[in-house]
Amino acid sequence: MTNNTQHASSYRDPSGYVYVENNVIKRIIFPSYFPQYKALEKKDFFQKAFQHKLLIPHKEIENSDTHICIQPEQIPFITYPYEWSFQQYKEAALHTLKLQKYALQHDFSLKDATAYNIAFHKGNAIFIDTLSLDFYQENTPWRAYKQFVTHFLGPLVVAKYHGAEFLKTMSNFIDGIPLKLIASLLPGKTKLNPFLYTNIHLLAKYENKHQEEDVKATKEATLSKKGLFNIIDNLYNYIKKLQLKEQSEWGNYYQKTNYSNTAFQEKSSIINEWMQQLNAKTVIDVGGNDGTFVREISSELELALVGDIDNNAVDQNYYSVKKNKEQNMLPFTIDLLNPSAAIGFQNTERFSFVQRVQEFKPDATLALALIHHLSLTGNVPFENSAAFFASFSEHLIIEFPKRADSYATRLLNAKAEFKDQFGHYNLENFEKTYSAYFELIAKKEITDSERVLYVFKKK
Repeated sequence: MTNNTQHASSYRDPSGYVYVENNVIKRIIFPSYFPQYKALEKKDFFQKAFQHKLLIPHKEIENSDTHICIQPEQIPFITYPYEWSFQQYKEAALHTLKLQKYALQHDFSLKDATAYNIAFHKGNAIFIDTLSLDFYQENTPWRAYKQFVTHFLGPLVVAKYHGAEFLKTMSNFIDGIPLKLIASLLPGKTKLNPFLYTNIHLLAKYENKHQEEDVKATKEATLSKKGLFNIIDNLYNYIKKLQLKEQSEWGNYYQKTNYSNTAFQEKSSIINEWMQQLNAKTVIDVGGNDGTFVREISSELELALVGDIDNNAVDQNYYSVKKNKEQNMLPFTIDLLNPSAAIGFQNTERFSFVQRVQEFKPDATLALALIHHLSLTGNVPFENSAAFFASFSEHLIIEFPKRADSYATRLLNAKAEFKDQFGHYNLENFEKTYSAYFELIAKKEITDSERVLYVFKKK
């Protein structure tokens, strides 16, 4: 994003667009949306939605005959649906339904129900597209119903049967996962479930109809407001009960780690001490599991981005965020060997993970118990990982498991006859390679372990 430019993803809605001015997100509203905007203001809908934390707060900064400009509360870092854990995805779906129900109660309705209208901010899901609210028209179906199914209900139901990894499929379908694909991935027995048959299988039958027939059917369809409330309540109640049928290797990582309690506490103490010395206010932990080490940092953090490859670990982290009412921690799922790419039209609608982190510019990066996975599982040379981390922030705190570490040994043994080709994996080569990108500030071996902690400053 550059200053004073229309946001690359903001071209679909004729009611207005989002733009960036001096690194501040703002929204222009066209006269075609003035009636809705003014009606929402007159009914005090915005203020009430802000108070209930349903809609991102905004302030009006310009108002003329040609346009209205509003400035929403700024969100420091946006994660996308394919970076959410299962529980986060569920909350995003439920939040959308809450807002739709609240809107209906005030004679409005959401014309859009895309998952990209949800962001996670201050520990909660929040709806960020102000212009998605439209007038409710009596006896008409929910205009965004099918979109809700392809963006929320469908992905969640498939994830229930096939695992949370399926949620990453959203990166391939920016306009929602096709109903035909969703239906084909569900077990045959789901056709006997009245809810799933009605909301997915039956809907999928009509997906390939000619558009003219769909338009005609939409015009002829009628649905009372009471019926619409029933649909929303049924969707809400079903999604709320959804659970995964899978277990995780990392969800209880700290209960079976190869650290002794002494080593664990020492590691935490060293990280805490270094973070205070760096006076870091923002941090990204790129292999943060359930957020344990970030929570041990005693200095006040403005925002901590905590990513992990494992859905259950991120779910556990998000559960703690909700339980502790933490507003300064943002959990997300990420595979550093294949981080989220830029997608959409011209690959500019949704920015890559790397670009977003580089623009966020955290004060420090934590890469704990991670380098052996990158180097030995992903075959990533030290040169590449050093350049990768150097692009994120000024400071890097990284943990290096020696070859004798039980986890590193396990990964090396998994190479079988190719194990000898990884002779480069040692402290000397690591330090030499990273010294080309970083200046060493401090180095400490963790007692009762085969691991070493480093704190670097980017050259």
